[in-house]
Amino acid sequence: MNPKLTQERQKQLCSLLGNVRLSLLFKASIHGYTGAAFHQKCDHQGPTVSVGYNSTGFVFGGYTSKDHDVVKLNQYIQDDKAFLFSLTGRNPVTYPVTYAQYAVKMLKTTGPYFGEDLMFMNANTATVISSPGNYYNFNDAEMHGNDLNLTECEVYKVEEGGIIEKPWRTILWKAENRNALMESVKLYKPMISTVGQARVLLIGPVGAGKSSFFNSVNSIFRGHVTSQAISGSSGTSLTTQFRTYSVKAGRDGKPLPIILCDTMGLEEATGAGLDVDDISSILKGHVPDRYQFNPSVPLQADAHGLRQSVNLQDRIHCVVYVMDTCKVSIMSTKLEEKLAAIRRRVNLLGIPQLVLLTKVDEACPCVTDNLRNVYNSQYIKTKAQEVSGRLGVPMSCIVPVKNYSEELELDMSCDILLLSALIQMLRFADNYFDEVSDQEKHNQTK
Repeated sequence: MNPKLTQERQKQLCSLLGNVRLSLLFKASIHGYTGAAFHQKCDHQGPTVSVGYNSTGFVFGGYTSKDHDVVKLNQYIQDDKAFLFSLTGRNPVTYPVTYAQYAVKMLKTTGPYFGEDLMFMNANTATVISSPGNYYNFNDAEMHGNDLNLTECEVYKVEEGGIIEKPWRTILWKAENRNALMESVKLYKPMISTVGQARVLLIGPVGAGKSSFFNSVNSIFRGHVTSQAISGSSGTSLTTQFRTYSVKAGRDGKPLPIILCDTMGLEEATGAGLDVDDISSILKGHVPDRYQFNPSVPLQADAHGLRQSVNLQDRIHCVVYVMDTCKVSIMSTKLEEKLAAIRRRVNLLGIPQLVLLTKVDEACPCVTDNLRNVYNSQYIKTKAQEVSGRLGVPMSCIVPVKNYSEELELDMSCDILLLSALIQMLRFADNYFDEVSDQEKHNQTK
C-alpha cells in the first residue's frame, strides 16, 4: 500500500505539525469508500491527517490531535489543535478551527468529518460535502476548486519523529567492532557437539526482506554485494521453496556455523503464501532443502519428500520474524492472527524468537540521512514498541537492520547492524541448546 501523498507534500504537512512522521493507515481505493472501513483502520490511532484528492489536482484535508471513535456516534470531539488545509499551491494554506468544541464529528456512514464544514466519503461514496463558515473558515474555490468528487482519500497516523539525545540502545560504530563481530560469528560453536550449525528460520510477510537478509549477510562475508537468494518486490511470495542457506567465510572459505532457512512469505488470503499448519513440520526438521510448497494444500506428515526420521541438527533452533518497519502500523488483522498462530506453535516447541525490523532507512528520514541514527530515532523506537505490543515479544528481542538493496559496495554501519542481529540469533540458539541439555539431564535423573 503506497501513499499517494508525495514526499514533498508530506514535508509540507510535517512542517505544520512539528517533529513528526506520517504513517499511512487508510487508503479508500484499497479499503473502500465507506465509514465502516475508515473507522476499522483509523479509530483509536491518536493524531491523524486526512487527505482528499480530486481530478482537478487539488490536495486538501484536515488534522485532528484526537482519536477517531465510532462509539461516539453523532458526537463532537473537542480539539483546539484541529485545522483544515490545502496543499495545492507552493505553500500550504491552513484554516484553524474557530470553535474547538465542534472540531470533529463522528458519523457511521462517512469518513473523516471536520465540524459541520468538511466531510469526506459522504454516505459511503467518493464525494465530499463542503460547507465553510460553521466551525472553520475557508474558501471553497481555494480549498478544493469546488470539485467535490474524490479520486482518492487517505488517512495518515501522525507519530513522533526526530532524534533523541540518548540512544535507546548503544552500539559501537567502528571498523574494529565490525571485525570483532565477524570473528565472533566465525568462531561460534553450538553448545551440543552433535550439532554443527545453528539453524535459524526466517518468517515474515511477503516483501519484508527475508531473502534479502541472507543476501546481505552473505555479502558481508564475501566482501562484496551478492544476490544468491531470489529477492525483490512483489505482491506474492518470490520464494516458493523451503531453502537452507549456508554462509561461507569468503568465496572458497568454510561454511559458517549458522544456516539461514528461508520459506514462503506470509499472505493474508487463505490458500496463499506459507500455510500456518506447515510451520510445525519445518520447526521439527521434517522439511528438506528445496522442498516445493503448495500453498493451497497443507503438508501431510507422510508427504513425499519429507524427512521421516530427524535429529537435533535438523530442527530449527531459533525463529526470526522479519517485519518491514514501514508497514508495522498497517499490518492487517488477518496477518497479525497468522503470526500469533505461528508464535503459539513455536512456543510449544520452546524455540527462542527474535524480530528483525527491516527497511529502517526507508521508514525514518533521519535514518535515511545517517544509518547511525537508528538508535537515536524516536520513530524507530516507537515502531519497535508497536511490534513488541502486537507480536507479544519483549523490546530486547527486536533488532533493527538495513538490508543491502540498491548498493553496489558494502557499508560499515550497515554491516554492524546486520552482524549484531546475527550474533543475537546465535545467542538465542544457545538458549535453545541450553534447554535441550537441561531436558536431557532431567530425563537421565528420572
